[in-house]
Amino acid sequence: MFNFIPAIDRYILRLTVVPMLGVFALAASLLMLDKMLRLFDFVAVEGGPVGVVFKMLGALIPEYASLAIPLGLLLGVLLAFRKLATSSELDTMRAVGLSYNRLLRMPYLITVVLMAVNVALVFYVQPLSRYYYEQLEYELRSGALGASIKVGEFTTLADRMALRIEESEDDGRRLIGIFARVANKKGQVLSISAREGAFLATRDNPDTIILRLTEGTIIQDTGMKGQTPRVLSFSRHDLPIDLPAMEKFRARGDETREYILPELLRIGWSRDSAPDRRDASVASFNFRLVEIVMMFLMPLLAVALAIPPKRSTSALGVFVSIVMVVAYHKVNQYGEDVASIGRLDPVLAFWVPFVLFAGLILWMYYRVAYVPGGQAIGALEMAFAKLSKRIGKLFSRRQPPRAYQPAADPAPAE
Repeated sequence: MFNFIPAIDRYILRLTVVPMLGVFALAASLLMLDKMLRLFDFVAVEGGPVGVVFKMLGALIPEYASLAIPLGLLLGVLLAFRKLATSSELDTMRAVGLSYNRLLRMPYLITVVLMAVNVALVFYVQPLSRYYYEQLEYELRSGALGASIKVGEFTTLADRMALRIEESEDDGRRLIGIFARVANKKGQVLSISAREGAFLATRDNPDTIILRLTEGTIIQDTGMKGQTPRVLSFSRHDLPIDLPAMEKFRARGDETREYILPELLRIGWSRDSAPDRRDASVASFNFRLVEIVMMFLMPLLAVALAIPPKRSTSALGVFVSIVMVVAYHKVNQYGEDVASIGRLDPVLAFWVPFVLFAGLILWMYYRVAYVPGGQAIGALEMAFAKLSKRIGKLFSRRQPPRAYQPAADPAPAE
């Protein structure tokens, strides 16, 4: 199928794609697992349905993917070239005249495809999914997802009813052990207990639901002195409940990260926009753009850190690459925070760090590709090797000295 692609490119493609997909899946899974634990705790506290957790996680996938794609690209190329270097295949390729620029042809094709995917995610999909996530969180807090009634706790409804449910089965369709206390404006109080119950919707008034109770008792207290409360037993009783008024969720765009690309351009470069919104839009646009442009330098950084010293299998470059990418991302996040409030020009906040980081990457790649025997992090490799030897000597088990034992006398000759 891919016979039109040279064999060397197919080989590098296979070496790159496998670890790249693995790193991408691992990074995205770790980010989602950490968030999943927090969401389960949040939903449990709010008393919402478990299914909303997976909806909220699905809404966060584009955001996590935009972070995992550059990291997967970097480590995929790095691990591919590291395998070539440690197995001496890279020396063979170099000996037959293949330069690093030629070997990077296929990684850069992959980079272009991933950059296009990341542009769609960062500028279009991620803002919409983020708004959907905020909407789900609002509905969960407000009770629109059925989270206003918490099992085992008293819940106040419409400022005149207190409701407590012992158990809930069938996703809330069957309620067991119900106690309700209802008061009206005249001071009359109804204390209701029932074995089972269920919520039913009404067609006439959407702001009212019916709590249908089964096999219970009603104690009516008129609030007048000298009158004994009335006690009634029932096999079925419908209790109307007025739902509290709920405000609609805000419109999309109250937060800058919810703007898609045309909206960022329209607000950021319009004279009619408020200064604070204009600064925030320009900062968000430059932050997203610089994160995407930096992906173009990831293959160069990967190659520069993938080649260990001769006769060495050090993996220090893998660690350094992760630290550099994460540190640069944090610098950009800080630049966005500062530029969005107008305290720093976006050129200084984003593009000056980009130029410095890009210059460092190009220098590191030049050292590896064009300087004979050059190493991008040679000093760090030497220091790491010395530190490893000292730690190895420190924790190595020393053999205790053997006790002196005199040689046995030779047996007398017969």
